Amino acid sequence: MIDGVVVQPLRVIPDERGKVMHMLRASDPWFHGFGEIYFSTVYPGVVKGWHLHKRMVLNYAVPVGRIKFVLFDPREGSKTKGKLQELFLGPDHYCLVQVPAGVWNGFKGIGTEPALVANCATLAHDPDEIVRMDPHANGVIPYDWSLKQG
Repeated sequence: MIDGVVVQPLRVIPDERGKVMHMLRASDPWFHGFGEIYFSTVYPGVVKGWHLHKRMVLNYAVPVGRIKFVLFDPREGSKTKGKLQELFLGPDHYCLVQVPAGVWNGFKGIGTEPALVANCATLAHDPDEIVRMDPHANGVIPYDWSLKQG
């Protein structure tokens, strides 16, 4: 587990009409403020990443579809510097993943349907606050996005 990353199981309340899927409340101990919430879709096999936020804390949840979510810690002085963390998120592992500022992250759509990724960020989008890197040819993050054979 990367230092500062929070993985919090989320509550799902089903009934005969459908379900309610919780994500983040201001009263949660891991809530760090609100800047904006947005939704991103990703098609199966597509990678979105790498990106790193300089100041923003991200709060991801995946209510529809599935993703492979990968984090890499480059932070000087971090006890997990140089470590990778891989998580599989979706309705069958419905949780909030909080990513601290300074940690690289990206995700890949997996399965057979597009995934819907929700992000409740602590700051409104600022293009000068984000750093982007090619997910396949960056020479910095030792990660291969291809399907693992097991």
